[in-house]
Amino acid sequence: MPAVEDLLRALAPQVLGALVRRYGHFDTAEDAVQEALLAAATQWPASGVPDNPRAWLITVASRRLTDLLRSDQARRRREDTVAQWTIAEDRLAEGADREHHDADDSLVLLFLCCHPSLTTAGQIALTLRAVGGLTTAEVARAFLVPEDTMTRRISRAKRTIKESGLPFAAPAPADRDARLAAVLHVLYLIFTEGYAATSGPRLARTDLSGEAIRLTRLLHTLLPDGDTGGGEVAGLLALMLLTDARRPARTGPHGELVPMDEQDRTLWDRELIAEGTALITAALPRGATGPYQLQAAVAAVHDEAPTADATDWAQIEALYELLLRIDDGPVVALNHAVAVAMARGPLAGLALLTELEAAGRLSGEGTAGQRLHAVRAHLLERAGDAAGAREHYREAARLATSLPLQRYLTGRADRVESNDASREH
Repeated sequence: MPAVEDLLRALAPQVLGALVRRYGHFDTAEDAVQEALLAAATQWPASGVPDNPRAWLITVASRRLTDLLRSDQARRRREDTVAQWTIAEDRLAEGADREHHDADDSLVLLFLCCHPSLTTAGQIALTLRAVGGLTTAEVARAFLVPEDTMTRRISRAKRTIKESGLPFAAPAPADRDARLAAVLHVLYLIFTEGYAATSGPRLARTDLSGEAIRLTRLLHTLLPDGDTGGGEVAGLLALMLLTDARRPARTGPHGELVPMDEQDRTLWDRELIAEGTALITAALPRGATGPYQLQAAVAAVHDEAPTADATDWAQIEALYELLLRIDDGPVVALNHAVAVAMARGPLAGLALLTELEAAGRLSGEGTAGQRLHAVRAHLLERAGDAAGAREHYREAARLATSLPLQRYLTGRADRVESNDASREH
């Protein structure tokens, strides 16, 4: 029942927050909540959703948490406290004086799961499990790793939180910006992996990109534009919506990649484009402009163009130049080079790539190398250098770990070769 699944995912952070705020023991509380969610997923489709599903989940999770703590080696030291918790359980489940904490709890969970002391992999896994309500097996499948590996990753993250003694509370104002940056980075990575999977047989993982959008919507509700950092939250949500709007046209009938300039734009989701454009239009004039807002602005320029040829590449180039002042990483540098090539011609873009390589800012190996070779191949093809384009397309395909991307790059190399042969005859 999709409706039950959606309800459980929405309630998961509220229930976990209620337990952690009341009892502490994040790791054990999270296990208890997962068991309560599993019980609900099993029982509710047959018996119906309770009148107060949140209270039902809190009651079941509280009882399971009590059982888990009582069976712990330190049971004797906790017996008195656990007894007091059990007495308070009914009041906690009723939630008469707790409802106003729901939104705060969800926000605190996001900050807790994305604490800078955790590795990025741990932040992503814990966010999807604790806030997204995914099981360990679902998180493992999402990132194409064995469940045992993901179990260890999540366990390490929980242990780090436990050993750090982090309180279940919103970060102090001095720490909030850094913590918010980590939250946004994790949500961005989850969406990116979902929209363009870095490995495996499928081009996209809509379960991941959809979950990233859901969590970012939640964060945007909790941190509106007027709050510190709210503009960047709106920017990230706009970027996701404007990018996801193109998804229906991004793959062909057999799951193959269709580049943006060849997509059927009538398939783009106009409602998402309108929502994303409204978000970024409202956010840009307020306060300092951040990288997600600038990326969303770029996405809006693409989405508003009726055809590929009508794209305002001069505006995109200018936006990337602003973005480079904030983030001069390899992805932004490559995208800026493409914008320069589209605005001023392929030779200008190729010259910029050469400068970046000479300065050591671009790597020729791994994912970064794959992107570099793919961009160079594209620009060489536009410049009429068929042999060079074919060579770099094949090298990009060799470095790609996504099967659809490998097939696309190999196909581009074959097409360049075929077109070149046709011209010779």
